[in-house]
Amino acid sequence: MKKTLLAIAMATTSLAVLPAFAQDASPSPAANGNYQPNQPVGSGNWFINGSVGEGHVANGPYNDHPTTYGLNGGYRWKVGQDMGLGVEVGYNDQGNYKLKNIFNSQPVNQTGEKNDLRGWTAGVNGKINVWDGLYVSGRAGIYGWKGHGYDNDSINRHHLDDVSWYGGAGVGYDFNQHFSLGLSYDYFDAKKQGVDLSTDSASLTAEYRF
Repeated sequence: MKKTLLAIAMATTSLAVLPAFAQDASPSPAANGNYQPNQPVGSGNWFINGSVGEGHVANGPYNDHPTTYGLNGGYRWKVGQDMGLGVEVGYNDQGNYKLKNIFNSQPVNQTGEKNDLRGWTAGVNGKINVWDGLYVSGRAGIYGWKGHGYDNDSINRHHLDDVSWYGGAGVGYDFNQHFSLGLSYDYFDAKKQGVDLSTDSASLTAEYRF
């Protein structure tokens, strides 16, 4: 699933960038197409989006569905009549995990401790508007994360940080030139010293383009 998700994200962004290399020195075409139809190819927009959803972590001593949050922003160019390609930076909070009891899989009382995953992202994103406001999207990049958790082989708790990767794909609808709403699925890789805090999340995402 992780490899499939990354492949979708990379394929979407790759398809979006191809028309940029096909453009020549001729004047920019008139505004048209499904992606930002009032703008010509070559123009762009700053954007910001926020998401809230449910995560899923089922690694080692964890099996939980925490609430997740994310804030993201960047710039996206119209590289084809129906395609956009951009760069992004953001921050996400993948929630606090409950430790499961290894004997009966019930939550363990940990009122004084947090098992969590948070981090910064930086990468590329792409949108393909398939028809009359409907779009598919993809994103991928590096993930600088911090987290607290137990390893798989002992009761040792670690405070960790590292740089890894993230990838995601989504579908949604552009209500107008500025606002869209969509559903996205993202995976955040976070493994170190026997601790696996990697999380996948399904989110509702709202975006505003300036």
